[in-house]
Amino acid sequence: YRSPYSFFMAARLRPLTESHDLRVVMRPVLPLILRYPDALADQNPALGRYFEIDVARTAAFLGLPYTAAPDPDPVATDESGLRPAADQPVIHRITRLGLAAEKRGGGLRFYEEYGRLLWAGEAWIEDGRLAGAAARAGLDFAVLETDIAANGTADGAEIEENARALEASGHWGTPTCVLEGEPFFGQDRYDQLVWRLEQRGLRQR
Repeated sequence: YRSPYSFFMAARLRPLTESHDLRVVMRPVLPLILRYPDALADQNPALGRYFEIDVARTAAFLGLPYTAAPDPDPVATDESGLRPAADQPVIHRITRLGLAAEKRGGGLRFYEEYGRLLWAGEAWIEDGRLAGAAARAGLDFAVLETDIAANGTADGAEIEENARALEASGHWGTPTCVLEGEPFFGQDRYDQLVWRLEQRGLRQR
C-alpha cells in the first residue's frame, strides 16, 4: 500500500477484470522497507535516483497520477529517509483496510481508488476521501472500519502470512502476480501476464 508500481498494475488490471472473466485476489503485504528495514539503506544510491525517473515516466506513459511526496506518506521514516520509524500508524491501518476490502469483494477496486488519491498528491487521509474511494469501489467505508476493529491481531497475522506466501511464490517485491504458481514481478510484466492468461483460456465477458 505504498508502491506506485503496484498502483500502476492495479490500474491496468481493473479494466481487464471488467471486460474479461477474471478475478484478482489481493493479498496485501507491508511495504518492503518494513519487511526488510535495511533494504533502502543498503541499496546502490543510483537505484533510488533511477526509481524516481522511471516511476514518473511510467505514470506519464500510462496516463496515471504520480507525486514523489504523498500527503501524508503512508510509511514514516527516520531522519535519513532510508529506514522506517518505530511508529507506523498509517500504513498498518490502510493495509488492514485493504484486507477488509478484499474480504468484502472489492480489494482491487479499493486499492486502485486509494492509489489515485495517494499518488495525486491529495491530502488523502482527510475530509472523508478514503470513504469516497471506498464508495467508488462499491464498498461501505464504515463497514470496513468495523471489520478491522473487530479483527484486531488476526489481520496482522494474515498480512504476515501473505508476506510468507509472497516469498514462497518466488519473489519478495510488489507488485507480484501469481498465476498457477508462476510469479510475475513488476507492473512491466502486465503484457506477459495477459499473454499467459490467454494461454490459460482468458475470455471476454
